[in-house]
Order: sequence, then structure tokens, then C-alpha cells
Amino acid sequence: MANVQTSSTVETAIDGPIAVVALNRPEVRNAVNETLRAEFIAALARVAGDDAVRGVVITGNGPAFCAGGDIAAMQQNLNAAPGELAFNGWRRQRRLHEAVGALHRLTKPTIAAVNGPAIGLGCDLALCCDLIIAAEHASFAMSFILRGLVPDGGGLYFLPRRIGLARAKELIFTGRRVDAQEALAMGMVDRVTNSATLLAEARAWAAELSGGSTAALALAKEILNKTFELSDEDVFALGRQAQAVCYTTDEHREAVKAFLAKAQR
Repeated sequence: MANVQTSSTVETAIDGPIAVVALNRPEVRNAVNETLRAEFIAALARVAGDDAVRGVVITGNGPAFCAGGDIAAMQQNLNAAPGELAFNGWRRQRRLHEAVGALHRLTKPTIAAVNGPAIGLGCDLALCCDLIIAAEHASFAMSFILRGLVPDGGGLYFLPRRIGLARAKELIFTGRRVDAQEALAMGMVDRVTNSATLLAEARAWAAELSGGSTAALALAKEILNKTFELSDEDVFALGRQAQAVCYTTDEHREAVKAFLAKAQR
């Protein structure tokens, strides 16, 4: 039986070692407002602090994954004085990047199960995850340019790393929509499946990814997240430090003992 915790805008269901965190504003296609942003951060903190949770799936309730930022909030901001608008925007961006950073740095495997449109900030959130599985009718768009904005939820960082700089520029400069099959072909997503089995496949994949040593996985992920910014020697040095930690873990000791026992049979 899953342990389900529902706030006003985010639903978290923990069933065994896998947590499913679902954006829960289906009436507005899970558009992100201040409340959702805060409750999403709280949900991530909950699963990060639960040692029984080994993998995390991010999805959206209803027909959409996430439609991006809440346009109603943007409309309200237009009435603010320029100086107030700039400072308030800076503070909102800090909170947004707290959420994005928490998702990116989560020490457990994360999978975005994209059940429908992932637009603007919704596309960013999917790209923040380690891997993406999409329903066949899902779509993606870096639509910020169509609102006179730049990607602000990590897309400027994550998208070029997934599909290369030139393709990332094309999608960001045009804001055009990409269907699931095109996204798969360009490497923007990793798997495409039918909507009926999307969540089950995402959970199974998360379980597969998180079945190994918790410590080794967390340390490897932290290094991999920095690989493109570091020199080879920097990565080697971090690897040495991580391996020294792994040598001390019970998981390593038990794995070696099990291997030797099997070899001696």
C-alpha cells in the first residue's frame, strides 16, 4: 500500500523504494505558481531525507506534465513598478532555482515520466531529471522566447548537454513544439511508451537504476553532474575520493564477501 501525502498542489506517493512526486494543479495543466514551487521543494526534501526511498519519479496529474509558469501570476506582475518587479522577480528566481537545484542534486536516481505537454518551465523540470520517459502523445517546447523570456528553470544548462549546442539553440530561439518521437530521435528523451503503462514503466526503471549501492550511486551521480565542467584530472581526483568512501561502506564489504562465497562454491 502506497503512503500518499497530498498538499494543495503536489502529491507524493511512496510505495516501497520508489517515490512518485506528481504536480497537482490539473485544472491549469500543472502551471507553476508560488505555492506549487514551495510544496515541490518540501516534497523533494521529504524524499531526499527518507532512506527507504531509493528512486524518484516526477510526473503531472491530469492530461499535462507541466504547462510552465503560471500566466496569471505573470499578468499580476505587469502592474508592479519596474524596480519592484525586478527585485521581486529576482527573489522568485532564487526560489525557483532552489527547487531546480534540489531536483538536480538529489542523490537518488530521478526519472521524469512526461504524461503530456511539458512546456517552458515544465520542459526545464523534465530536463533536470537524470532520465526522461515520455508518453507517445507527450510534447516539449522551450516556449520562453514566445513570452519575451529566456529559459529560467535550468534549460540553458541541461538542454545543450542532452542534444548539443546547435540543436538547443534552434529549440530555444524558435520555441517550437517537439513531439515525443522527435524528442527521442534527438536525444531529448530516453524512452517513449504508451500512456497506459507510463507510470508503471517509470517506477520499474527507477527501481532498476536504484538497486545498487546507495553510497556508490550518490557519489557517482554527484561527479557525473559536474563532468562537463571539469578537467580529466579533476574527475579522477573526485573519483579517488569517492572510491575511498565506498571502500568503507557495508554495501561494498557485503558485496565482496558475497562474490567470494559464490566463487568458492
